[in-house]
Amino acid sequence: MDELKDKVLVVEDEKDTRFILEKLLTRNNYHVEMAVNGEEAIDVLKRFEPKVILADWTMPVLDGIALCNILKSDERYKSIFYIILTARSSLKDRVMGLDIGADDFLVKPIENQELLARIRSGVRIFNLQSELRSIEHNKAVIEMACTIGHKINNPLSSLSLSIKGIENDLNPAEVAKINDDLRIIKESTERISKFVQELIHLQNPQLVDYIDNNRMLKTE
Repeated sequence: MDELKDKVLVVEDEKDTRFILEKLLTRNNYHVEMAVNGEEAIDVLKRFEPKVILADWTMPVLDGIALCNILKSDERYKSIFYIILTARSSLKDRVMGLDIGADDFLVKPIENQELLARIRSGVRIFNLQSELRSIEHNKAVIEMACTIGHKINNPLSSLSLSIKGIENDLNPAEVAKINDDLRIIKESTERISKFVQELIHLQNPQLVDYIDNNRMLKTE
């Protein structure tokens, strides 16, 4: 059931705060993982894919600002909605956090309903970004498939006409000698032609597992 819940990673060195946040988020139907500092958070991210990260600014080993800088510079993690939690309330500190790449900024002590509202907003933004990336990816795949289809289709048409021309130039006895070869060539060109049409008219691209951890485009 946890796989159906939105995932949140909490990075907080204070034990009591971790306990409160974990209880609050779990009670509100989030799948929560905890880390005590930024270094541990990086290890957690190798097995856990959150939509939102709540990170305290001040922590030992690797603080929330340094962690944010690392994650926002990494393509694998930059789309995660990053909220900094801190007791610092000055405008200068807020600007610094946002300049590093943080998506939101909450000053302790945090009111529970405000925190939950910010997390819901973060989840919505993460989901929208994921949908946009999927749309852009599908559009690029369709455009590439159409391009490849048209590039193959032109020489394929010439090949089919050439085969017909060869058949017409041969007498029946000569055709009979190479009949099996002609049949294989025709069947192969028909298969290629069918594949080309599938590429040109591709609407909903899907990738399927192939071999050696590679994937291939499903056209049928």
